Amino acid sequence: MSDSVRLAKRVAELAACSRADAEQYIRNGWVQVDGCVVENPAHAVSRETVTLDEEARLEAVEPATVLLHKPVGYDTISGPNPAGALVQPGTRWPEDPSGVRMLERHFHRLTPLVPLDIDASGLMVLTQDGRVWRRLTEDGDGIEQEYVVEVSGDIAPYGLRKLNHGLHYNGRALPPCKVSWQNEVRLRFALKGVQGGLLRDMCAQVGLEVVSIRRLRIGKIPLAKMPVGTWRYLPVGERF
Repeated sequence: MSDSVRLAKRVAELAACSRADAEQYIRNGWVQVDGCVVENPAHAVSRETVTLDEEARLEAVEPATVLLHKPVGYDTISGPNPAGALVQPGTRWPEDPSGVRMLERHFHRLTPLVPLDIDASGLMVLTQDGRVWRRLTEDGDGIEQEYVVEVSGDIAPYGLRKLNHGLHYNGRALPPCKVSWQNEVRLRFALKGVQGGLLRDMCAQVGLEVVSIRRLRIGKIPLAKMPVGTWRYLPVGERF
């Protein structure tokens, strides 16, 4: 329509602020057009109702880091069935305690980190934050991960002791780790420098067959009680 204008211009008039501030309000999800949040400052409006949230602030919005409960059968870093595709507005965990306001921008350029085998489930990290990327890539081998592994079969003599220290993988001695029985069929592993296939190989070396693997924790960040296929935000200020 001939009388249409950019949303940023309308917001600047509405809030009596500069065009730059109006654009930031919009990008930060504080502006609604006919009751729907619009995050594009160039969005054209004419006679629609434009409102600015009463709690609107001009503070910068932090890049998002998402914690996903990956199901079995999905790829983490690469592959034809990426788990990242599960991160959608409708799959956010309703009990997410982070307090982060969901924005459209949070679903763009999410980089998956910390590989997890396709046949394993559990905690997966995707981020837009370069600080998180550096922490989990450059320092990744020094960050402890925790898993629960369901097994079948009879463990070899001194098998639990060997799992804790005494096994090799790809021709190299494995460093000490913490392995304990959670119950009669589940082992809990806490170890660093996890590689693809490592847990299955460790179990096989002591006579056990792996039934399932679930990652419970990366560093200080737990899976929590998220159902499979749902996600939550990493709260601002929390570190791995």
